[in-house]
Amino acid sequence: MVSLRLTCEAFYVDVRVRELNGRFIASADTPDGPTMGIGWGAVEAITNALAPFDGVIEELLESLPDTSPR
Repeated sequence: MVSLRLTCEAFYVDVRVRELNGRFIASADTPDGPTMGIGWGAVEAITNALAPFDGVIEELLESLPDTSPR
């Protein structure tokens, strides 16, 4: 499991992502509890988990480190 801290101008979001059987599952912390996302790639799973942060998802994804799973 890889733990990441994604940032935007106003706040940060802790995200965890893991590969299972060729697919990825991600969990993002939100004020209302964790959200889950799945996808064929890590970025797709993370994007799905970040759905509650509509409007700043792109900014959060820009903070992904180059070494994160893709």
